Amino acid sequence: MLEIDSLSVSYGQVEVLHSISLSVAEGEFVALVGSNNAGKSTLLLTISGLLNPTKGTIRFLGKPMNGLAPHQRVADGIIQVPERKRLFPRMTVEENLLVGGSNARAIGERPQMVQRMYETFPVLGQRRKQEAQTLSGGEQQMLAIARGMMAKPKLLILDEPSLGLAPRIVGDIYKTLVALNAEGLSVLLSEQNARISLQSSQRAYVIQEGRIVLSGNSASLANSDEVRQSYLGL
Repeated sequence: MLEIDSLSVSYGQVEVLHSISLSVAEGEFVALVGSNNAGKSTLLLTISGLLNPTKGTIRFLGKPMNGLAPHQRVADGIIQVPERKRLFPRMTVEENLLVGGSNARAIGERPQMVQRMYETFPVLGQRRKQEAQTLSGGEQQMLAIARGMMAKPKLLILDEPSLGLAPRIVGDIYKTLVALNAEGLSVLLSEQNARISLQSSQRAYVIQEGRIVLSGNSASLANSDEVRQSYLGL
């Protein structure tokens, strides 16, 4: 589904991603694990078209993505839920959802999709008329994910969905992501929380200083001494 080959990205004269190669198969849940400033967000922004690579290629469903604008990638089915949620704070829960479903592929099904999001995240249905800024941190993250789902993604990309949330809320959010993946949604997840991302995903890549240093089955990586010492604190 997603194929990245020898991708490099620079900020000015400084190269921050170095020949990254990774893939996400259709229906797969893939985690990108690494510490802060490892290059995770830069990679996701490049996949979404908000940054341009200096070298390498991105293909989605066999189609070259290099040079396509972000809205064109959204039209093809690549949807990113950004770090720190980035909601419209003065708009209600329902208004945020409707904005998320405003692309051409989704707009005709917005009423049905809104109802589905309320079933997936029942608390959002209870808060539908509240402004997004009045929600708790966990509820805002649920809304951010639901807004992304409103666009009918083929590949859902998430950047640090557990950031700043209580462990119980993180567990609930990941259960929902695993359930969505079980329904056929492809997921690419960037996380500092290696423990829960490796528990939830099928495959994973470990990124360090802009390079992929390890990759493989998530369960195997979770049992790797290097990963356990560097990312799990064991």
